[in-house]
Amino acid sequence: MTNFKRFAIYYAPEAGALVDFGASWLGWDLAAGAPADHPRIEGLDIAALTDTPRKYGLHGTVKPPFRLADGTDFDGLAAAAESLCAAQAPVVLDGLALTRLGGFLALTVTGDTTALSDLAATMVRGLDEFRAPAPEAELARRRKANLSDRQDALLLQWGYPYVMEEFRFHITLTGKLGKDQAETVRQRLDPLVTPLLPAPFVIRDLCLVGEDENGMFHLIHRYALSG
Repeated sequence: MTNFKRFAIYYAPEAGALVDFGASWLGWDLAAGAPADHPRIEGLDIAALTDTPRKYGLHGTVKPPFRLADGTDFDGLAAAAESLCAAQAPVVLDGLALTRLGGFLALTVTGDTTALSDLAATMVRGLDEFRAPAPEAELARRRKANLSDRQDALLLQWGYPYVMEEFRFHITLTGKLGKDQAETVRQRLDPLVTPLLPAPFVIRDLCLVGEDENGMFHLIHRYALSG
């Protein structure tokens, strides 16, 4: 797997109607590692709406993308991810809902998210030995988002500002939109995606993914949460 420049741990839905729609909507099939044709929805330029999140595929980030640290390798990362997942229990949540989150549209969890936040924190901590320190240019780019003092501390410690108590699980569906545009897209998207959303929403596995030289992410392996 030396052709991947960064790795991450994602939640990615298992094969089914939501995955099929998400791959088409975003224009990238994470599992196949290939482009997908956008649906045709009158009045929406889906390619433009999804340009920013396309490369990541349909996913919820659990451990953000990172480069491998010196002295580590892919085989070690894969073995550690498998072992760590095997020690974690599946997470049962109420469901998902289409939400305007900041300036973009995403699927967010309804109900109590404590168990999911705990799982994410465990994965961030448990695999951190494989993460190379973030380059200064990346730190500077992250800081342009007007981070709080705590977020800046998390950035320095874990390579990303939105982990631990700042973690907010979401499955991104668009890039940044104006308020009126976001509401228009939400109204068009809601009747298409909401019938596909699971209730309850059960996370049974996590995925190791890799970023190729073109910046596109690929699903490498699913690891069952079997603890």
